[in-house]
Amino acid sequence: MFRLYLSLIFLLALVSCKHESNVRTYKTRRVIILVIDGPRYSETWGDSSHTFIPMRFGLLDEGVMLANFRNNGVTFTNPGHTAICTGVYDAIANNGSELPHFPSLLQMYVERYGYPSYATLIASKDKLHILSNTSLPAYYNQFQCYKDCGVNGNGTGGYRADTITYLNVMSQLNSGVPRLMVVNFKEPDTYGHLADSIAYLNAIKRTDQYVAEIYQLIQNHPDYKNQTTLIVTNDHGRHTKGWLDGYVSHGDNCEGCRHIELFAISPDFKKNTVINKNYEQIDIAPTVAELLGLRMKYGHGKVMWDLFLPQ
Repeated sequence: MFRLYLSLIFLLALVSCKHESNVRTYKTRRVIILVIDGPRYSETWGDSSHTFIPMRFGLLDEGVMLANFRNNGVTFTNPGHTAICTGVYDAIANNGSELPHFPSLLQMYVERYGYPSYATLIASKDKLHILSNTSLPAYYNQFQCYKDCGVNGNGTGGYRADTITYLNVMSQLNSGVPRLMVVNFKEPDTYGHLADSIAYLNAIKRTDQYVAEIYQLIQNHPDYKNQTTLIVTNDHGRHTKGWLDGYVSHGDNCEGCRHIELFAISPDFKKNTVINKNYEQIDIAPTVAELLGLRMKYGHGKVMWDLFLPQ
């Protein structure tokens, strides 16, 4: 009997050691998610000349890109951002009148680590203030992050120029405070809806410059260098050329609306790599949660392990 007891203890110790050996450790301590609102993939990575994203293409040596990344939910702004932040395709209203039905990474971060200023939401579109909250009773009005959305912030005053959002992002990052930041740049979507093709393409190129300058800040800031994951993605695309009104609108399941960007630079991700495996918007939240030690209790997505360096 005593030998059996010792054998059981030894077996439990082996299982415990094996479990501990499978625990992954990461260099990432901070994550920035940049959501560039509404460019088509055909004007970003789908353009072989990379005319409108020369800075991101130049950064590919440092990063990883998913060539088959998709929004498989509702291809509008608020549902798209909600999928990114919650890991759930949630067909909420697109006008800011409806909260996500499940808590976001931002709320999960504040719940886990405290300090609301560590989790930051900065958006050109005021209606995206909804990402800081949820209608789920256990989290409604709880674990609120710092938010700065639209002209006057937090759902009032309408949209503002991306230049203001960019300056606010840089100011927050220079402070060294944010640990998790979600950003919305709106102007590709805005000028697409205005049917101004030149302004639409220029806006894509301008946001590309913002990406490069934010990356440079990360590289030059002691609180961010070598410990920050930067993710660049879209909430939705636009109609495929020749379908309905083309780049002017979006919102259905055409290839142009669904096929979007995912580009990332991280001390824990591969470099100079293009991955063709299919992933989708709801996979961002669990991947970020994995890096930051969060548990997305309500998310439906999966960790994008193909991005990660082997351990």
